[in-house]
Amino acid sequence: MTSDDRRADRRGRANPGDDPLIDDDRTQDEADAGADRRRRDEDATGPTPRRDNWGRRINPDTGRPYDRRQTDRVLPRWAIPAIGIFWLGYLLSMVARHVFDRLSSLLLLVLISVFITFAIEPGVNRLARRGWRRGTATLTILLGVLATFLVFVIAIGTLVGSQIADLLSESESYIRDSVDWINSTFGTQIDPQAVVDEFNDPDGRVQEFITSQGDEAVRLSVTAVSVIFQGLSVLLFTFYLVADGPRLRRAICSRLRPSRQEVVLRTWDIAINKTGGYLYSRALLALLSAVSHWILFQLLGTQAPIALALWVGLFSQFLPVVGTYIAGILPILVTLLDSPVDAVIVLIFIVVYQQVESFVLTPRITSRTMELHPALAFGAALGGASLLGAIGAVLALPAVAMVQALVTGWGQRYDVVDNHLTEIVKPTGINIGFKKR
Repeated sequence: MTSDDRRADRRGRANPGDDPLIDDDRTQDEADAGADRRRRDEDATGPTPRRDNWGRRINPDTGRPYDRRQTDRVLPRWAIPAIGIFWLGYLLSMVARHVFDRLSSLLLLVLISVFITFAIEPGVNRLARRGWRRGTATLTILLGVLATFLVFVIAIGTLVGSQIADLLSESESYIRDSVDWINSTFGTQIDPQAVVDEFNDPDGRVQEFITSQGDEAVRLSVTAVSVIFQGLSVLLFTFYLVADGPRLRRAICSRLRPSRQEVVLRTWDIAINKTGGYLYSRALLALLSAVSHWILFQLLGTQAPIALALWVGLFSQFLPVVGTYIAGILPILVTLLDSPVDAVIVLIFIVVYQQVESFVLTPRITSRTMELHPALAFGAALGGASLLGAIGAVLALPAVAMVQALVTGWGQRYDVVDNHLTEIVKPTGINIGFKKR
């Protein structure tokens, strides 16, 4: 046997499939095994369906392939694109949420600036019609608003600081008076000196609490710096929005059709007039309230009458319905430390003034601007507070005023049919019920 024959023999042994005899035997064995499997499957589940060259099942009755949608479970054509769109939308929503969380503080500053813009633009427009430059007019009004705010903050800060200093310097006398009042009122036997010693004890709970508030002072200072920076940012946004108001409106309207331009400008004008008018009416009512309460506090000799009057005036007007009563808590507590009789007088005056303001002053002042229903104003304040806190409670009122103005001017009005449910009865006096004879 030559070397070529030996190599061929080795190839044949390594690849037995090359041998025709071996290949025929293997093919026959596999065919018999496949026939046995098909026979067993047919006995168990019925005959195995035939398939064409494309893998489609053949109907034994017609000899044609079945419709694939009727027999096989396959994904519809829209499933994969729908899955892709779902995940794309999910990713985009997560990105949008992340961006909104990062920019939420900036968006809040812009929102505050927009409402301040609506409030001061009527005044800027009046000054501009008299020959003032819009930038100068805007800066003048903003400086006036800032000065008023600083006077209010300084007055309230001075009041709080003086009260805290007085409380700390006269703490022993206040403690003794309070304990004596408790003993005489409720019949207790509390030792005033023991309470004073507990208050002055360096290792006592009171001094430990005062010492622990040192970190809060630093944190409060950092918060104050952040608030000042945000306030300056709001003033800057407001200045540019008002000073360049006509250019901004021209830039927006240049992208719209003439009919749409009229709608946008009419809506903008309503927002400016109604929002600004509402805020001006609130400011005038706050001024009247502050002056009235200042006269009372001055007559009673209350400490820091200007600060207390400003507190009651501003807080009562920008928190509707219950604002006057909540704002009156602070002057009542301050006067209660000096004289309980003065505190009762302050309480009576607050209640009476609230009624006079609600039924006499408010209808006359807001008749030319716009009046919000008390329930609507109260609900708006609660909703704004739940969304944005104290700032939201203040911004909710002009926002609702603007929406009410837009809704009032939208659509067609019709005459109301006569019905006892829609009849408004004007009070003509009190009828006691006696009849003349």
